[in-house]
Amino acid sequence: MKPVRRRTPLGAAALALVLGAALTACGANPPGAVDTVQSGARGVRVDLDQPLDPALHARLPAKNRASGTLVSVNNGSFPPYEIVNDDGKGLTGATEDLGTALGHVLGVRIKDVSADGLPTQLTGIKAGRFDFALGPIGDFKDRQGSDDFVDWVQEFVVFAVPKGNPHHLTSLASTCGTRIAVMSGGSAEKVIKGQAAKCAARHAKPVQVQSYKDQPSSILAVRSGRADAFFSSQSPLTYFVAQAKDQLQLAGVGEANGFTTLYQGAVVGKGSPLGGVLRDAVQKLMDNGTYEKIMEKWGLKGNEIKKAGINLAVS
Repeated sequence: MKPVRRRTPLGAAALALVLGAALTACGANPPGAVDTVQSGARGVRVDLDQPLDPALHARLPAKNRASGTLVSVNNGSFPPYEIVNDDGKGLTGATEDLGTALGHVLGVRIKDVSADGLPTQLTGIKAGRFDFALGPIGDFKDRQGSDDFVDWVQEFVVFAVPKGNPHHLTSLASTCGTRIAVMSGGSAEKVIKGQAAKCAARHAKPVQVQSYKDQPSSILAVRSGRADAFFSSQSPLTYFVAQAKDQLQLAGVGEANGFTTLYQGAVVGKGSPLGGVLRDAVQKLMDNGTYEKIMEKWGLKGNEIKKAGINLAVS
């Protein structure tokens, strides 16, 4: 069996007593394991060793109960939710912590698989290659027709710009005549392309939209001078600005920037029973305080929501 990044902590004996030998997972973490604070995280200890919830486990799709595994697809780098370890193997971050705790609650191993770009992830979920993406991924009404979103955070979209903000970016409306990097296939790409059309309609200087497959490539475009700003979620941009050691700053903070209330979460196939199971498992972690500690640990207190939900976006 290939090693996985997230493993349930449930020992074989405990699983056998509750669920039967079919659920015994190889390589389980020892009971009582407490996650240690990773590099760059806040000084908060989070106990990810959650009690198994047999009722939630019983609601998992039959194939996942039989295999004892859920396959979660990710983009490979979305700080502070997903941070690639220095050795290039495995991930840390808020999503990784949440996934570990969810695996404990559900009594399955959550196996991570990386795939470039949101379109590839969504296609893979629809084709059944992946069970879900824990994300968080932006929930929008026009995406809900083909996928269901299990929302567990809220987000804001701003700009990362060179220190001093030389192009004086203050909001989406100020982007005419600039080069804006975005994640390919993401909601920010759609919004900035709409703004580019508005600039063209009033014969203003055009917005040059640069689409990249991941966050690090987008940030590198700004740091190398190939782009004037990176338009993306505030949480990862805050992380990248901190890592850039006074080379970057945020701009457009507190502005709508083309978005209403922005919910983000896990993605499952349309109508999948996994959606309700994940919602209730996340809510369990919200109710017992684990979710709050994870969010605090990774500097995400401002992104918390009180109640997990499915398809919360209304626009």
